Amino acid sequence: MTPDQPAAPRSRPSAPGARRTAPRAGAAPRVRAAVRAGGRAAVLARPRGGGRGPRLPRRPTRTSVLESLRRTQQRARRAWDRPLTAYYLVLGGALLITVLGLVMVYSASQIKALQSGLAPSYFFRKQLFAAALGGSLMLLAVRMPIKLHRAFAYPLLAVSVFLMCLVQVPGMGISVNGNRNWISFGGPFLLQPSEFSKLALVLWGADLLARKQDKRLLAQWKHLLVPLVPATGMLLGLIMLGGDMGTAIILTAILFGLLWLAGAPTRMFVGVLAFAGAVGVVLIKTSANRMSRLACIGATEPGDHDQCWQAVHGIYALANGGWFGSGLGASMEKWGELPEPHTDFIFAITGEELGLAGTLSVLVLFAALGYAGIRVAGRTEDPFVRYAAGGVTTWITAQAVINIGAVLGLLPIAGVPLPLFSYGGSALLPTMFAVGLLIAFARAEPAARAALATRQPALRKKLARVRRKTMRRLSKKRPSGER
Repeated sequence: MTPDQPAAPRSRPSAPGARRTAPRAGAAPRVRAAVRAGGRAAVLARPRGGGRGPRLPRRPTRTSVLESLRRTQQRARRAWDRPLTAYYLVLGGALLITVLGLVMVYSASQIKALQSGLAPSYFFRKQLFAAALGGSLMLLAVRMPIKLHRAFAYPLLAVSVFLMCLVQVPGMGISVNGNRNWISFGGPFLLQPSEFSKLALVLWGADLLARKQDKRLLAQWKHLLVPLVPATGMLLGLIMLGGDMGTAIILTAILFGLLWLAGAPTRMFVGVLAFAGAVGVVLIKTSANRMSRLACIGATEPGDHDQCWQAVHGIYALANGGWFGSGLGASMEKWGELPEPHTDFIFAITGEELGLAGTLSVLVLFAALGYAGIRVAGRTEDPFVRYAAGGVTTWITAQAVINIGAVLGLLPIAGVPLPLFSYGGSALLPTMFAVGLLIAFARAEPAARAALATRQPALRKKLARVRRKTMRRLSKKRPSGER
């Protein structure tokens, strides 16, 4: 090295195994482009050592969107086809409908109670007591074996017929809103035996058809109709003596559901339906009250003598609710404008206070309950379970459709409550027992029983773990006297 030659800069020793990197040509334009596209965050995200520039987010293509939708659909289908889906739908749907019904009964019945000189929570307390009693009946139905359900059908049918006969005895039966279908037990306690006849018809009809199917007698039309149709006719006659055509329609729907599940020929099914329709037309034509209710379908004005007052004000309540309602407890129609706000027209008050979102939630819950019942009836091998589950599903679904259709002005006002939702202990108790039947049938499926058996040890382990943690925390705490 000559004195005129500058000394070469010493290079810093590198760690063993480290790679020497040099800045690549063209890095600055790429950085500037990244800054323009993604800002400073894109520059900070650039890897050190002159690596490749930041990866900009790619726009989702149509193929990727379709693939994600397809995967989501497959996951939903797998979750929907799980063995315990029907069990959770019945249990969760029924409990949610009952709890929401209790809230709406309390909100819709306060003004009615005050107008009658009662405490604001009077109807709510009675409904809460009925719901607690109904929950006990539902638990009993879940724990009862299927053989005991079949044996229970005949005494229940006999007791229902006996009580409906007592309704027509002078001094024992009581008329409510023009219908003589109630028995008074003293004080405010009333019983409507026709509500229990629905449960009796479901259990007795399912047991009857199951026995005949085991003997291969359902292929003969005589065994298919007798004695199911005559017994149902007797129940309908006792109900119509009191003038309750709404309950009679529900029983007719249950009969048709049982015949359809039993595989009745189309010719026979149409014949029975035509006969029932002809009888219904005669009953409507011979009653001025029923004719006025039929004339109120789609009415927008109260009409002469305010005969469509209730139907029109139900529409007003739904219209006032809008999308999300006026708020819980803020209904205007329950202040004496809408008759029966906590019983037959509680769905209208729900629409006014909770809006379209609240009413759609109720509809979704009933749809889930109906689907679960159909699934239980379709997947079982036991004929009694199939007929009973189908009968209960027909009962709850038909009653909900008739009640909601009347509130919407699409059907005549039949005077039937919304199942599990409206005020009324006589309607709530047998309905909750019927829901217990569906839960028991859903648990009895072989796949569901196996799934529950595998989950029980895991649940015990979780409970034991929580118990150990709790005891450990308690042992670490000081005695109450120490500071």
